Amino acid sequence: MNPTTVEQLYEQQIKLLPAAERLRLVAIITRDLATPTVTAKPRLRRLLELEGLGAGIWEGIDAQEYVNDLRKEWDSRP
Repeated sequence: MNPTTVEQLYEQQIKLLPAAERLRLVAIITRDLATPTVTAKPRLRRLLELEGLGAGIWEGIDAQEYVNDLRKEWDSRP
């Protein structure tokens, strides 16, 4: 299928249809969206599989300095 935006598809194909056909298309899409889809059951993961995720977020940040800043913030709260 050609990479086409929804707007292009509408302008080039759907808008040209008679009103009754466009309403029929809306009904088909509505039915499709209302029908629950079967999704794969999510796989259970072990906690250790998460090790290292998000490590880049903390790159260049001193842990002790971060904790000290948090404590200062807590102390200044009303």
